[in-house]
Amino acid sequence: MSNDQKVIRVLLAKVGLDGHDRGVKIVARALRDAGMDVIYSGLHRTPDEVVNAAIQEDVDILGVSILSGAHMTIFPRILEALKREGADDIIVSGGGVIPDEDVARLQDMGVQKILLQDTPPEEIVNSFRELVTARGAR
Repeated sequence: MSNDQKVIRVLLAKVGLDGHDRGVKIVARALRDAGMDVIYSGLHRTPDEVVNAAIQEDVDILGVSILSGAHMTIFPRILEALKREGADDIIVSGGGVIPDEDVARLQDMGVQKILLQDTPPEEIVNSFRELVTARGAR
């Protein structure tokens, strides 16, 4: 990384009742190994909690891992909270178990990238770099 490149900051979050975080911890390690600053929210957070943390930590990307099936409820709440707080320049990405038919709907809402459970860690790293490059400086 050249000196003029800003380190990408990522908040990885587990929202709702989903109690499994092995996958998100693997993603966190891959992102850290790639030179990104990564904050992990821990389990059982609310949409408002993760949005507030993303704003406080000045992250580039809020990555939400969902295995519970509540993605069509959680993502709209996160996107609305970001908009309400004037922080909708934070990139929102989702991952985990999300049915194919919901991916396009989530992207139409404003989730910029969906990375399903079988996505290799290096593809997640590359996707996050591409998203931040495409967004440009804030």
